Parts: sequence; structure tokens; C-alpha cells
Amino acid sequence: MMIIAVAGALASALTAGVFFAFSVFVMRALASMPPAQGILAMQRINITVIHPLFLGVFLGAAPLLTVAAYRAWNSPLSYAWLLSAFLVYLLGSVFVTLAFNVPRNNRLAKLEADSPQAAEYWLVYLREWLLWNHVRCVASAVAAVLAIVAV
Repeated sequence: MMIIAVAGALASALTAGVFFAFSVFVMRALASMPPAQGILAMQRINITVIHPLFLGVFLGAAPLLTVAAYRAWNSPLSYAWLLSAFLVYLLGSVFVTLAFNVPRNNRLAKLEADSPQAAEYWLVYLREWLLWNHVRCVASAVAAVLAIVAV
């Protein structure tokens, strides 16, 4: 149980780190660029993030935490911490990503970076996408802490 819980905590923490970087400086840098350049850069990021290593860590955290919780069934306290870590990660990171960040990414992807529509949407995108990114950053970090406490 301990190795799987540590792996789940690590995957959650790595994901939190990625989201933290976007919240603290990546999106700020993109927002400081002319809209067409920032949009084009974000469109490229949204393509390159579909990478087996990132997806393995991001999507792998929830199953790792689930298996760790299952294996901790005989230890009620560890089970509760790991189940909490799983739920926080699943809802706050995976669900938020799929429900809020991905739809915004998809809408941005359909726009020509130098179009007036893209420039208009860019301001909305930055505000809304970043808000939900903060949520998933905090959720991923909290899940990591919960899993560490369980260990």
C-alpha cells in the first residue's frame, strides 16, 4: 500500500506543480504578449500537453490513489486519508480539467490566432481558464498532502 500511495502522492504533486507553474508565470507571460502571439503559444501548448508522460502522471494519480485506498481497507485512518485524496483529486483536478479547462482550450483551438474574435475571446479565456487552473492546482496539492498523511 505504501509504495502505491507514495506514487499517487507524487503524481498528484507533479500535477500540482504543472498547474502551479501555469498559475504563477506561464499564463502571465502569455497574457503579456500581443494577443495573437499569446493565443498561438497557448494553442501549441494545448497540443503538446497531449503527451504520454504528462497524461500518464495526470490520469494515473486517481487510479493509484484508488488502489492505495483499497489496499488500506484494514487501516481505517489510512483508508480515510487516501479515499479523501482520491476524491479531491478526481473532482478538483480531473473533473475540473474536463469540465472547465478543456472546453475553453477546444474553443480557443478553433479560432485563428490573429482574428478579432480570437483577440476578444483571449481576455475571457485568460480570466476563466486561470480561475479553474487555480482550483485544480490547489486540489492536486491537497490530494498529495492527504496521501502523504496517509503514509
